[in-house]
Amino acid sequence: MTTRKKQSGTDVSAPSGLESRIEMLFETSWEVCNKVGGIYAVLSTKAKVLGQKFGDKLVFIGPDIWTEETPSPHFKERKTMFRSAAVKLDLPWGIRVRTGRWDIPGAPQVILVDPGETVRHLPGIYGDMWVNFGVDSLHSYGDYDESCAFAVASAIVIGALTSYMRVSPGHVVAHFDEWTTGMGLLYLKLIQPKTSTVFTTHATSIGRSICGNGKPLYDYFTNYNGDQMARELNMESKHSLEKAAAHEADCFTTVSEVTARECAQLLGIRPQVVTPNGFEPGFVPKTVRYNRLRREGRQTLLRVASLLDGNEYDDSTFLLATSGRHEYRNKGLDLFLDCVAALDARIPQGHKTLAFILVPGWTRCPSAQLEAALRDGDSTQTGKISPAFLTHRLNNEDSDEVCVRIRQLQAEGRLDRVKVIYVPSYLDGSDGIVNISYYDLLPAFDLTLFPSYYEPWGYTPLESVAFGVPTVTDDKAGFGQWVLDNFENGIDRCGVSVEARTDSNYIDARNRIVADAVAYEAEDSNGRMHARNMAFLTAAKADWKFFIENYFRAFEIAMDRNARK
Repeated sequence: MTTRKKQSGTDVSAPSGLESRIEMLFETSWEVCNKVGGIYAVLSTKAKVLGQKFGDKLVFIGPDIWTEETPSPHFKERKTMFRSAAVKLDLPWGIRVRTGRWDIPGAPQVILVDPGETVRHLPGIYGDMWVNFGVDSLHSYGDYDESCAFAVASAIVIGALTSYMRVSPGHVVAHFDEWTTGMGLLYLKLIQPKTSTVFTTHATSIGRSICGNGKPLYDYFTNYNGDQMARELNMESKHSLEKAAAHEADCFTTVSEVTARECAQLLGIRPQVVTPNGFEPGFVPKTVRYNRLRREGRQTLLRVASLLDGNEYDDSTFLLATSGRHEYRNKGLDLFLDCVAALDARIPQGHKTLAFILVPGWTRCPSAQLEAALRDGDSTQTGKISPAFLTHRLNNEDSDEVCVRIRQLQAEGRLDRVKVIYVPSYLDGSDGIVNISYYDLLPAFDLTLFPSYYEPWGYTPLESVAFGVPTVTDDKAGFGQWVLDNFENGIDRCGVSVEARTDSNYIDARNRIVADAVAYEAEDSNGRMHARNMAFLTAAKADWKFFIENYFRAFEIAMDRNARK
């Protein structure tokens, strides 16, 4: 594949004077101290470098969905912060806040917001949003009300805290992530218009819906109208909210050039700044611990596999994985399974391969048989566990798309040499089976595949190379396009192979991905070590210290634009 190379970026500091212009920098997201998906990785990995520039001027705001019985594992409460603002803020509607630190590198300040009775006031707020910004909340359903209540309450907290700290709104930047906080941005414009606002969409809601409903996004891309598709797919409320936030923000950003084009087509506005997602190297363990994690992770995975299907797997077993959100088509889980089936026919006789799907599903509980065998060392259960591909039982095993497809492939005799193991649980270190957190487990794998159909950035392949695991992804992922723009494509050249995906080349994409996997499986230890080193070097170019400059630019644009109003 022919690629073009660009300057990958240089280490930068915040623009001159920006630190003095910003007296308070807020960032609001549903995933602050709340690990749900890729946005958690974005925020938690960039926090350290942001904090190095802005110190305690930086404040993250997240939802307080936790209780004493189930506290957040990522939040450390500190009741003395903000000069006891938690008890002195004059907040309406029963809104409550807790203040503390996010337990991540950089330990940034955090405010967790409980919206209280805000949801009861949403009908009137929805009316104001329609009159002022054209947001159609009439057709809302699902998580719309909950998200909007949190977003509005967060805007109220920002306004109250700014006033309490006697900070001029003209020196405040409020950054909102995704449609789930868009109403907070709009509400803040009504109650405190001098605050500069930044809105980042990590994926357009309507673009994700088009793909999730099986429609071809790419072949007909320029013919799609976002408003029309929102009506067709019953997405009017989320789409209109996201569109209004994008247009009303003082600076609108998105995470890749791929998604910038999508925003221009479906939201009717091109982002002023593209803010690609970096990674904080402090998350990656040093050599001694890394080697220990790789060894322990492999031992655990091989033992789980042996207990499930009754076969013996030694350390020469090739460990393959994919991970991410449970979006069967969007995240390429369909293509991953078809790649595994095709790989099954091409792996040499005697070579053992395990393919892990690390994707949370509608989990009911750990597999009782597997859990007991692991706990008691009971080898009598070996090969008797059913289903033999599932580590945790699901509430919907008959309809879960991954389970259904695995059973189909097994019935067709297409999963013989390659064994698929589905781990449908969040890997937080206490899932009951693996009991190793995702980042601690990553070093155990030899190769990852992320053949996504819809992937605005692609944190999973970036995380993979950050942990020294070569990966195969595609050019529909923002990360894949960034690799093509900055490196010579290929696992042996940069630790990443980027393959082309369209609406009409599914089989060709499958064959190319399988060829990549077969070639890498055949590499000797020196070849694999070289590829792992190339992966580390590629990840180093995606360090937040390089990418953070784009956010600095967004803050300046927002403040300059707001000052001119």
